[in-house]
Amino acid sequence: MAHAHDDRHAAARVADSRRLWIALALIVGFMAVEVLVGLLASSLALLSDAAHMLTDAGALALALLAARLARRPPGGGFTFGLRRAEILSAQLNGATLVALAVVVIAEGVRRLVEPPEVEGAAVLVVAVAGIAVNLGATGILAGADRRSLNVEGAFQHVLTDLFAFVATAIAGLVVILTGFSRADGIAALLVAALMLRSGYGLLRDSGRVLLEAAPRDLDPDAIGHALAAEPHVVEVHDLHVWEVSSGFPALSAHVTVRSGCDTQSHRRGLAEMLNRRFGIEHSTLQVEERHEGPLAIEPLRPGR
Repeated sequence: MAHAHDDRHAAARVADSRRLWIALALIVGFMAVEVLVGLLASSLALLSDAAHMLTDAGALALALLAARLARRPPGGGFTFGLRRAEILSAQLNGATLVALAVVVIAEGVRRLVEPPEVEGAAVLVVAVAGIAVNLGATGILAGADRRSLNVEGAFQHVLTDLFAFVATAIAGLVVILTGFSRADGIAALLVAALMLRSGYGLLRDSGRVLLEAAPRDLDPDAIGHALAAEPHVVEVHDLHVWEVSSGFPALSAHVTVRSGCDTQSHRRGLAEMLNRRFGIEHSTLQVEERHEGPLAIEPLRPGR
């Protein structure tokens, strides 16, 4: 069963890597065009989108590297392998989104105060093309396993960029129709707000894994009560539930059963219940019999 589970996850990670490569090619190709037009049109919205696309490309490349590291088998001191490389990737992606948002906010406010001349037509054309490219990249990544924070981090970068292009296209249209140059700065601030939202979510979720919090969909109290409700179980303590990496919950607990019980049989039964009811395949259970009656201490004999 464990080997079949690992094989399924390995196949899914390979498929996700292919999707990441395709999305990376789309993003890098369009980013070069956007930088050139943004400079010529003096558009902060376009340049902020291009900067965000650079972080998209970095996020996708980092996700690919993390996915490759996570596929390495356990060995040496890394008894779980390098699965948490994906969590570190998500953490870094979240941090870059927040940092970039701060830069865009500062420049956006400056341009609201002193708006430059903006070529609305060029902004609109590039933004519409960007919507098409990011729709393609978003669609590709949406089909990946987004329970992985690594993939979700890359997806959030690309999705945020899609919304940014929509805001930029609207800004370009406003400039064309009304000549209101501040629309470009306003669009940039909207983009920054989306970056902050996505970045915070990634930092929060990856931080939970790094701090070994219980997965959001698993309630340690409910798990403890389920273990305690099993036949012949007397006590459950030292219960710990955490995630090694996205989609890899783990549990350890000390369980006491009634005297005379088969501890190994109970251990197997409890592990099967955890897998069946809570989807926890990796559990470490220390099952011991409850001692009943007074303790008998054998006296120390001379010469022993």
